[in-house]
This record gives sequence, structure tokens and C-alpha cells, in this order.
Amino acid sequence: MIKKKTFFCDIDGTLIKYREFVTYQTNPAVPIESTINYITEQFNDGHMIILTTARPEELRRHTELELEMNHIPFHRLIMGIERGPRYLINDMSPNEPGERAIGINLVRDQGI
Repeated sequence: MIKKKTFFCDIDGTLIKYREFVTYQTNPAVPIESTINYITEQFNDGHMIILTTARPEELRRHTELELEMNHIPFHRLIMGIERGPRYLINDMSPNEPGERAIGINLVRDQGI
């Protein structure tokens, strides 16, 4: 049995080019195709996609529309997280070799 993966992916600067919060309503989202293609491939392979963002909750509907318009698939959207470093803490199985928490840092707006 192949275990499915979970991808936590930030939105701004990773899937969509970075903009200041106050410009979201006036500046259209510019997609970062390489990351969108990667996330779409993982989604289509049955892996879990959880999008995270520091955008405030009051921008949820606007964010969902941007994601839909740019064909960005996801299973869950977590909003309002802090803007500082993000840490993923996970256990390692004694029966399965390899790390179970992997971090990928991208240069803002450059994609995968």
C-alpha cells in the first residue's frame, strides 16, 4: 500500500506572486505556473493539499475566488497564520526509514 502525502503550501509568493494585503482587491493575482503545476500534479495523484496563508479570515471568499480563477486545487485552506517562520513537527516511524517531515523553501515569486 502506498501512503499518500500531505503538502502544506503557502499561497503568496509561492502559488501567486506576492502582493501587499491592501492591494488584493485592486491588483489581480499573478499565478506562479511552476508551483501550480507541481501542486496540481500532487493533487491529481491523490495527495492531500493544504494551503496556508497569513491573509486574514475576512479575505477568505476573495482568496477562494482567486484560487478558483487560477485553477489551483486544494483540500483545505488555513487562513490567518503568522507571517514568521513555519515549523512542521512530525514523528518518524521506527518501522519505515526516512524523514516524515520535509521542508522546501522557495525564493519568493520564483516557483518550484
